[in-house]
Amino acid sequence: MDKSQSPVDWLFLWLYNTPIRRTSMAKMYGPEEKAKLERLITEGSNVLREVEDLQEGLKETVKAVAEELQVKPSIINKAIRIAHKDNWKSHEEEWDEIEMILGVTKRLPEKD
Repeated sequence: MDKSQSPVDWLFLWLYNTPIRRTSMAKMYGPEEKAKLERLITEGSNVLREVEDLQEGLKETVKAVAEELQVKPSIINKAIRIAHKDNWKSHEEEWDEIEMILGVTKRLPEKD
């Protein structure tokens, strides 16, 4: 560092002029591997685009049905997730625990 340079200037110049070392070796792919990767990236991108389109369509359908039935869309979405994952039992057990806690704390609504 020469006397006319501040430590910050020196550090900046040192960082700027220091070559960046790559930590991994670049892989070389042959024409077949390259073509396979290109197909995979293209097809994967198409699949993700289709999934996005389907999710948007489902969102719009749920919203329309929820408005028609006067139900919150989040309730319908939760029912869809429970049906898809086939995990009603875990939700039922959860509600049993909640009901027990509310009963113990006398917070359950009166039954008609």
